[in-house]
Amino acid sequence: MIDLSTARWFKSTKSPNADTCVEIAHLSTGAVGVRDSKDPTGPALVFSGEQWDRFLDSGIWRG
Repeated sequence: MIDLSTARWFKSTKSPNADTCVEIAHLSTGAVGVRDSKDPTGPALVFSGEQWDRFLDSGIWRG
């Protein structure tokens, strides 16, 4: 389990609007956390740096 209690979250610039924000945290391990800004204490997804780069390069995440 990865401890996200000290992660520094920021709103993604690719989020479509202020009501449905995705927050991202670059972790000290090189991993990337992703969560729903409306539920900051809820679940988060954690990707390796390589997985995150492949996701961004895939074009699925459009802004």
